[in-house]
Formats: sequence, structure tokens, C-alpha cells
Amino acid sequence: MSFRSEPMLWIHLSGLAVVPICLELCLLGLALGDPIFPVWLEVSLVAAIGVVPVLWMQLQRPFYIFAILAIALKQEKLTTQQCQILSLINTRVNKILALVAAVLLVTVLWQLYQIAPVAALDLFPSKWRVLGLLLAGCSFALGNLFFQIPLSVVRVLVTSDAEFAATKPYSQEKIAPDFTILGLQVNQLIPKFANTHTEN
Repeated sequence: MSFRSEPMLWIHLSGLAVVPICLELCLLGLALGDPIFPVWLEVSLVAAIGVVPVLWMQLQRPFYIFAILAIALKQEKLTTQQCQILSLINTRVNKILALVAAVLLVTVLWQLYQIAPVAALDLFPSKWRVLGLLLAGCSFALGNLFFQIPLSVVRVLVTSDAEFAATKPYSQEKIAPDFTILGLQVNQLIPKFANTHTEN
């Protein structure tokens, strides 16, 4: 079976659909109240909350993609093919992509800040500005997360069959210290529907 048939690749790729929603929430946060800090400080604050933690994770301990919501597949239950996928995720190329994505997203943040006055919510007093910046930062962090993880998945999906076949499986003993694993670890994430296409 082709490595591109791995369900978790496509599940995480679909996370891109959440990015526009997160950016809209970020814009809403930036539109709350009137600026109370210098422009550079407000943008830096939102960027620090929204970019740094996700970027640090992807550079130091990439997200373990065999996890969804609050559960993760135990490392000892991974197939050889799944371990090969992890090898492609934890590469220098992916770290460079993460850096490029971070720069791109900061550029998007700057654009959002520029148009925020158009969406300004005058119903809220200036003292709500700090709350708005926190909302913007948290929303931007989620947007980064749902952009960075699919980006690492795309890197796997565009890998040629020959390159994938030559990829050495990631050592199961190194997975826990090298990847960010979130959630309760279980033996199986997705039910295996064996023989579902049997003879009619």
C-alpha cells in the first residue's frame, strides 16, 4: 500500500481549512479597542504568542502526526511505513520550511494589523485592547499550528516513491524524545475495516 494512503496524512492536511477561521479571529482581536501600545510592540506581542511556541516545536521536536485530538498512537504500534514518514518529517528541509512559513505568517499578521481599523469594534472601550491582543495572539498561534503541521505533511506527500523506499525508518526509541506527542497514548487510532470490500 502506498505511503500516501496513510489516513493521518490527509487528516492533518485538512487542518488547512481551519487557518482562515483562526486569522479571522485574530483580526477580531486586533480590532478590539484602540491601540494603547506602539505599533511595533503590539505586533511583536501577537507574533511572540502566535509564532514562537509553534516554530520552536517544529524546529526542536516536530509534532507527532500520529495523534488526533487528545489521543496518540503508541510508538511501538507504528508500522515501518509510519516510521519512515516520521523520518521525512524530522528533517532539515522541514525545519527550513517551518522558518519560511513563520516569516510568511508574520507578514500576514502585519497585513491583518493594517486592516484592523476597518473592522474596529467601537462598542468596546480601550481597556479591552489587552484582551483583544491576547485573543489575537492565541488565534494566531492556532493558525500557525494548523498551517505548520499540514506543511510538514505536504513535504511527505510530494516525496517520490523511490525516495520514500530509500528512507530509513525512524527509530522507535527516539520518537518520544524527538517529537512532541500530545494526548493519551492508545494502541489504535483509526479502526481497521478489514475485508470491507469482500465479494458481493
